Amino acid sequence: MLAGIIGGAVFIGAIYWSEWTFFLLFLALTVLGVLEFYRLLSSRGFQPNRVLGVVLGAGLYVAGFAVQRGALSSDWLFLLPPVVFLTLVAELYRKKENPFTNVALTLLGVLYIAAPFTLLHVLAFLPDRYSWQIILGVMFLIWSSDTGAYAAGKTFGKNKLFPRISPGKTWEGWAGGVVLSLAVAWLLAQFYADLTLFQWLGVAVLVSVFGVLGDLVESMLKRSLEVKDSGTLIPGHGGILDRFDSLLLVIPFLVAFLALLP
Repeated sequence: MLAGIIGGAVFIGAIYWSEWTFFLLFLALTVLGVLEFYRLLSSRGFQPNRVLGVVLGAGLYVAGFAVQRGALSSDWLFLLPPVVFLTLVAELYRKKENPFTNVALTLLGVLYIAAPFTLLHVLAFLPDRYSWQIILGVMFLIWSSDTGAYAAGKTFGKNKLFPRISPGKTWEGWAGGVVLSLAVAWLLAQFYADLTLFQWLGVAVLVSVFGVLGDLVESMLKRSLEVKDSGTLIPGHGGILDRFDSLLLVIPFLVAFLALLP
C-alpha cells in the first residue's frame, strides 16, 4: 500500500514538474519494461538480444522526444529501418539457436513497449508545447476506468467478458468503467483546457475500449509464458507490464485520434 502511494506521488509529480522529469520517468519505464519483457521470455527458454533491444528501445524513445521538441529533424527517423535490419546482422554473431525467433522477439519488445512510450511524446507536445494536462488526464482516465470496472464488476458482475484469458472480467464491470471514465472526462474538460470536451470524451471512450484490451493482451502474454506477474519491481503491484499494460495499447489509438482530428 505504502509503495503504491509513494510510487503514485512520484509518478504524478514527475509528469507535472517539467518535460524533462517526464522524459526521464518514461525513459526509465521504457528500459525497465523492455528488460522485463525479455526476462519473461528468457524464463521460458527464448533468447532475445537484450542489449540490442534495450539500445533500440531507448534510442527510439530519445529520438522521438527530440523530434517532438524540435531539437532533431524528423529526417533522422529514416535511420530507423536500417538500424532495425541490423538486428539480423547482429544475430549472425550471437550463434544462438532459432536465430529468426530471437530477432522477432527482440523487435517485439521494442514494438510492444518502447514504441508506445515513444508515441506518448506526440500527446505530450500536441499543443506545440509540453502539456502535462494531456498526460495526466490520460492517466486519470485509465485509473478511473479500472476503478469503475472493479467496483461495478464486484457489485453487478455476472456475464464474463473474456473468460478464456481473464475469468474475473465482466461486461458489467466494463460498462462501469466506461461510465466513470466518461464522467471523469467531463470533469477534466472543466479544468484541463488543452483538449476540448469532445476530445476528452473521445479519449475516455478509447481508454475504456483499448485499455481493457491492453490488459487482456498482457494476460495472454503471462498465460502463454505460465507466469502470474510480469515482475516484482513494485512490491505488491507486480512489474512494469502489469502496471502499464492498458496504457501501452491505448497510446497508439489516442495519437491517431487526436493527431488526425480536424
